Amino acid sequence: MDLQRSAFLSTYQLNGNYGRPAPAREETGTDAGVFGRILEEKSSREGVRFSKHASFRMNDRGMEMTGDQLDRLSDGTSKAAEKGIKESLVLIDNMAFIVNVPSRTVVTAMDSADARENVFTNINGAVIN
Repeated sequence: MDLQRSAFLSTYQLNGNYGRPAPAREETGTDAGVFGRILEEKSSREGVRFSKHASFRMNDRGMEMTGDQLDRLSDGTSKAAEKGIKESLVLIDNMAFIVNVPSRTVVTAMDSADARENVFTNINGAVIN
């Protein structure tokens, strides 16, 4: 078998399946896949997106957002962009979101119990909305 000279091969390729398409992955309701799709659909209309990690964290922590809270998150992201902030902490009610402002993507989410340490890193601004 003549493999292309690449530094990295997948485990699928290493098991003798090089050149064959990988089997389709089946999504289940137990991971962030279903929740992430629903959240992505809702948030795309609101102007912010949620990363897979943020979607998983929200699902895992039982965090739910209302339409008003999504609007406030989008508004807070817009305010951060106006001030030139690149990575922002956006506080909404009892929830904290770290947002990559240029891409308008929520990268992680915490509720008040998880944010009790009150230490947030890798941000250069905050919006309390």
